Amino acid sequence: MWTSIDNSLCELGESPFWHPRERALYWLDIPGRAVLRTRGDIGTPSAKVERWALSTEPGCMAPARSGGLVIALRDGIYRAREWGGELVAMARVEHDVRTMRFNDGKCDALGRFWSGSINEAKDRANAALYCLDARPGTGVAPTLTLMSNQVTTANGLAFSPDARTLYWADTPAHQVRAWNWDAEANTLSQPRVFHQFDAKPEGWTPDSPMLRYAGRPDGASVDAQGHYWVAMFEGAQLLRLAPSGEIVTAVPVPVQCPTMPCFGGDDLKTLFVTSGRKGRPAAEIERLPASGTVISMRVDAPGLPVAFFED
Repeated sequence: MWTSIDNSLCELGESPFWHPRERALYWLDIPGRAVLRTRGDIGTPSAKVERWALSTEPGCMAPARSGGLVIALRDGIYRAREWGGELVAMARVEHDVRTMRFNDGKCDALGRFWSGSINEAKDRANAALYCLDARPGTGVAPTLTLMSNQVTTANGLAFSPDARTLYWADTPAHQVRAWNWDAEANTLSQPRVFHQFDAKPEGWTPDSPMLRYAGRPDGASVDAQGHYWVAMFEGAQLLRLAPSGEIVTAVPVPVQCPTMPCFGGDDLKTLFVTSGRKGRPAAEIERLPASGTVISMRVDAPGLPVAFFED
């Protein structure tokens, strides 16, 4: 049974994570240029939603071990030491900020921050995946490394529980890819298609009963059993994929455009999902009023705890 968090409405919610120390859920509103969080007994009237306005669009973020957040904005990756604090640039990229920005990302278990970019014009596959290593024990300054490229919209980043597989999606291509990943050396090898989804049928709309469309892969998370949960944008569902790439569960959601799942609560068995409403038809919003909110439900298999940024 899905419930919607009060006052969680966004134009395009993304990058949710559960902060165990604060017992708080964080997420972003990309076009709304804001970081949001709610703490305490989430979903009750006492759990207020706080909003932190930013100067430009945030793509993704992660909590930092020493406090605060690391946030990927349009032109680079920034560090805030506290909620609402000053944003200090850690790394910038040489992409055209008029049409390119950072999008989906998160930290790996060793404390490095990964973020992919998006070509908003969607006219060529020139987006990429980067990894920022700022760990104090490395003996070098924070280093931003290009890890992969040749996509249009970077999405679906996730890591297997054993840190041997990295997943990454290209949303317009309707494709999730996988690599063998050596976490210690931080190298990727043996790229392959993890799952290829069908393209959107020509003429499809949410009200087209004769045209079936599962949606396209957006944000993702991995549970403790190693299953890959992906939000299917425009598909009104989450899909749970086995490590083999086979779809094992389809979970309908009360929004047309889910954007990213994460696991939270003290037992990591609450599944939170952000969603979007920007640019959606008025009839769709009326039919699915939870669109743009954060929705949640209880699940049987727990997720993995959020990985903290180390600097």
